Formats: sequence, C-alpha cells, structure tokens
Amino acid sequence: MINEKVAFILEDKINLVKSDGKSIYLVGPIKLPVNLGGETTIFQWYCWLRCENMAGHFCEDGSYNTESIIETLASSNLAEMQQSSVLVYGDFQNSTEALIRMHSICHTGDIFGSKRCDCGFQLKQAMKMIAAHGSGALFYLANHEGRGIGLFSKAMAYVLQEEGLDTVQANLELGFKDDVRNYDDAIRVLKTLRSNPVTLITNNPRKLDALQKSGANLAGRVQLWGDVSEYNEKYLETKVVRSGHLKGGCPNE
Repeated sequence: MINEKVAFILEDKINLVKSDGKSIYLVGPIKLPVNLGGETTIFQWYCWLRCENMAGHFCEDGSYNTESIIETLASSNLAEMQQSSVLVYGDFQNSTEALIRMHSICHTGDIFGSKRCDCGFQLKQAMKMIAAHGSGALFYLANHEGRGIGLFSKAMAYVLQEEGLDTVQANLELGFKDDVRNYDDAIRVLKTLRSNPVTLITNNPRKLDALQKSGANLAGRVQLWGDVSEYNEKYLETKVVRSGHLKGGCPNE
C-alpha cells in the first residue's frame, strides 16, 4: 500500500499524456544542476514511460489514480526497460522562442566519449546552445541506440564497419533498415510542454520531417556539426552522402 503522503507529493508531478489510444506517464519537473563546460547550469528534468494498459488507473470522473499508478510501476521491472527523458531550460512553456534537440542515445559516444561518432559532442554542444539561447529542451531518446537497432546490434555493426562497411551498409547487412527511429512519443511530450514555436537543432532531415508531419509548431532548424577527426571522418561523410544530412543554416531549410 502506497503511503498517502508519498502519493500526495507525487500527484502533481505525474501527468498522463493520452494519444491514439495509448498513454505516456510524464514525471517532473525535477531540478537538475548540470556541470556544463565547468559551470553549473540548472535544468528542469522530466522522464516519460509509454503505457499500454491504463484501464485500471482511471476514476469514474475521468481522473487518474496516482496511488494505482505508483503501485503498478513499483511491481514492474523498469530497470530492464528503456525510458526516455527531457532536459528543459528557462521558461520553456511560455517563451516566444526556444531551441530543441531530439538526441538519440549513444552509449559509446555519450558515456564513454567515443570518437567514432560525433554524438557526445552534439549532446554537450546542444545543451550549451539551449542554455545560451535562454529557453529550450533536449529530448534524450533511450530507444534510439544505433539508429534504433539497439546496443548489441550496434556492436555487431561496428565489427562490420571495422571491415570497411559504412554505417548504412552495416545496418542493412544485419537485416535492419538504415534508420528505424520513431519520434512520436517525444513529439507528444513536446506538445504537452509547449505550444509556441520551436527551432530544431539537427542536421537530420528525417527529424525535421517527423516534426512537420506531426503538426508541431516548427519555426526552423539550426545545424550542429563539429568534432571532426580521423576516427569519424567517414562516419560524418556517410551521414551526408548516404543519409542526406543537411549542411548550411537556412532557418526553413
């Protein structure tokens, strides 16, 4: 049985995002001081979790039962699942302009600082750009490893890349599509947190396309290139030549 005080504390911090017959738990905001370039920058952190079966969590008046939700989560093996989150900076809900980044998790780049890709650089640089802008959000998408093929499959793809295949070829040879990432849940959370225009930090036209098709209030994009080295030069070239990544900073490109 969940303590009433605990349920009361969490009641205003857990929200339900409903869409297309499915639901997303969204918990936050939570104050998160982050070491960014040697200085402490304060973000507000949210985490979300997709839920397939919500029938037992609703009351007769249409509201949802916080205690029931907490009890269900406590009995679930969430550590074995992947949950995404978002770092929000400034008055994200009300500011007239805001930067956002849809960042796909990269275990090797984000955590270990691998130079085989530019992901770790893009993660930190996007956070710095958002903080400098004064308002924005970085969506950290936990089920996007290896363009959506998962960490173990990414490791196998790396083996093939060491034998001369590029990123796209390796994924295709393993039986995957080049890119199987989905942005639907992140966009639903975005629309929950903000309705004003956003500018997307990306080089990837598929991210732009996903936001535009969803009807999100998209003002444009800014590019994010850098950290080129002998280790990732071919990887970055493949992004442009094989995956159509954009260069140039035209706001409505």
